[in-house]
Amino acid sequence: MHVFLIAGEPSGDLIGGRLMAALRDRLGDRVRFTGIGGPQMTEQGLESLFPYSELAVMGVFEVLPKARSLLGRMRIAARAIERVQPDVLVTIDSPAFAFGVVRRLRSRNIPRVHYVAPTVWAWRPWRVHKFRRAFDHMLALLPFEPPYFEKAGLSCKFVGHPVIEGGADKGDGVAFRAQHEIDAKTTVVCVLPGSRGGEVKRLLAPFGGAVARLAARRSDLVAVVPTLPHIASQVRMAAEAWPFRAIIVEGTTARFDAMAASDVAIAASGTVALELAMARVPTVIGYKVAPVTALVLRRMMRVRFVSLVNLLVSRAALPELLQDKCRPKALAEALETMLSVPSRRQDALEAQAEAVRALGLAGPLPSERAAATLCALVGSDREG
Repeated sequence: MHVFLIAGEPSGDLIGGRLMAALRDRLGDRVRFTGIGGPQMTEQGLESLFPYSELAVMGVFEVLPKARSLLGRMRIAARAIERVQPDVLVTIDSPAFAFGVVRRLRSRNIPRVHYVAPTVWAWRPWRVHKFRRAFDHMLALLPFEPPYFEKAGLSCKFVGHPVIEGGADKGDGVAFRAQHEIDAKTTVVCVLPGSRGGEVKRLLAPFGGAVARLAARRSDLVAVVPTLPHIASQVRMAAEAWPFRAIIVEGTTARFDAMAASDVAIAASGTVALELAMARVPTVIGYKVAPVTALVLRRMMRVRFVSLVNLLVSRAALPELLQDKCRPKALAEALETMLSVPSRRQDALEAQAEAVRALGLAGPLPSERAAATLCALVGSDREG
């Protein structure tokens, strides 16, 4: 079974690496890979056509200067697919690049699978028809996504969210507290202002202000801030001015240990909310975008919530403080309520557990489900 894979950013590379490992577990030496990916996929034996980092471009003003290069990379990828004639093409997230590649393919003989369904249920629903024309099958991370694509005539399979196999539930909070000399009775707040520079710039100030207000009431409070290498210096500079103890950590193990050590969290909207749900940390969601972007999104959004936990349980189980509401005072009050009102805390924990179950916690891992689906599509399963 020859699989051509394309991943254009770290999250897609991680999903691709796990998918490759699951296919090897299932098929042994009867599977081979070609395509574009990063370190996780390289570790599984992929020789990338070109550095996948060239595709990780976001925002109109970032894309425009690199448009010519990206179009060239699309053509290179399409020609490679036509040349090697794989049994299946799997594009992972990065929908704009994926669509640009498949649109340049001359033949429909190669099955086209897109892994990570675009959020047509949240905004720009007409995109579902664009993907129906471009792809033969969709692999979805969320349980409510398949109906949107199947209604439009595109086969779609829910395989589960990769957070399930990410290890967020395996953190060692006791060891983390011991390592950093944090007493068992000390209140620990996990602060997660996002993974992009723009997010951190907008959110770190209100998040830090909220924790400062909380620290004024709880003198023993400690903040833990898991961060990433490319934004670590930005986070450290901001944290130096905070009037409370802040521990900044990097790396996946330290990230999950910090979560496990925390009593409550304040986080940007996104996958991190699911990681905190896995770690069983009651969370307050805060988020801000540029005013013009917010105006556009308000007109286009088709959902009541931004947090995936709230979307999965269909209620406001986690507080969402967005735009003008994302202020230190309001955030601090939400954190204090989560810490001091047992019924509110329990409701959040129950909702998080419900959301995690809905993501595919029981049964095979998401990568294993995805591998099984591909084998069934191609007809290369060793079990027939």
